[in-house]
Amino acid sequence: MLDVVFAGEVFCDLVFGGTPHLPTPGSEVYADRFAVAAGGTATRCVAAARLGLHTGLFAVIGTDLFGEHLAAELGAEKNLDLTWLRRDPAVRTPVTVAVTNEHDRAFITYEEEGARRPETWHGERPDVRALHLGIARPLPGWVAELRARGTRVVGGVGWDPTGEWSPDVLTRLKEIDLFVPNAVEAMSYTRTATVEEAVKVLADLVPDVVVTDGPNGALALDRATGDLVRVPAPQVTAADPTGAGDVFTAALIHGVLRDWPLATRLRFAGICASLSVRTLGGASSAPRWGAIREFLHRVPDVPEEDRALIEAAAR
Repeated sequence: MLDVVFAGEVFCDLVFGGTPHLPTPGSEVYADRFAVAAGGTATRCVAAARLGLHTGLFAVIGTDLFGEHLAAELGAEKNLDLTWLRRDPAVRTPVTVAVTNEHDRAFITYEEEGARRPETWHGERPDVRALHLGIARPLPGWVAELRARGTRVVGGVGWDPTGEWSPDVLTRLKEIDLFVPNAVEAMSYTRTATVEEAVKVLADLVPDVVVTDGPNGALALDRATGDLVRVPAPQVTAADPTGAGDVFTAALIHGVLRDWPLATRLRFAGICASLSVRTLGGASSAPRWGAIREFLHRVPDVPEEDRALIEAAAR
């Protein structure tokens, strides 16, 4: 039994950090930090594995230099099962160049069609408690099969470069159990003006929804009371926000699988996401339990009931 499988695209991230500002056309800026790290779906996988979840990755990468680096980096992670990571010599591994500082970030990405999330799952499917994948395009048939067997399906979306924010995405919410967009995505797809309005619209379309809101934390609807629950994010000095949302999602799934109260899930996910922005890189910055325990000891305003649940999970 796997705890969670993440299906999607894996990128080799080349991250340039500490620039005075983002480059403008025709200009050059110098970074004072640099990292090569796994990104995209791999960030969620590593974050979940470091929290102790038996994690699977369903994706495609090439056999090129970047693919070899990712395979070695991911293969070194305890609790991460690469059985379903396909290596395709005909595909070049997706690459993202990220330029970031504490205030902003920008990306340029190269990705081939063959490196996108596989639409078919060859061979026997594992028993898995939770599955995460993007819902910006139609879901493959194997998703419904896993869901029928009891797998909890978590959906996400990404930035829409077309600016259309197609309402087709909302029709797919009936195929999942938990939707985790960020504030811009949630408001754009629902055509609402505030995060609170967006959550209320989405809550009518999917069993559970959590919207991340950057330094403002996260917002969700408590089904038991009908109240909106917002938990602020811990304040830290950010070196690179890349992958923070992915880390948040992995930690949120950890809380869901432990059946924690809603506020505890949001607080724990926020702590993990905040810890991840302190260093460069997506997957490489995902926190381990040691860093989480240390952070809890330094932050006095974590409610005692949340602190007890999180510390018990760390043991």
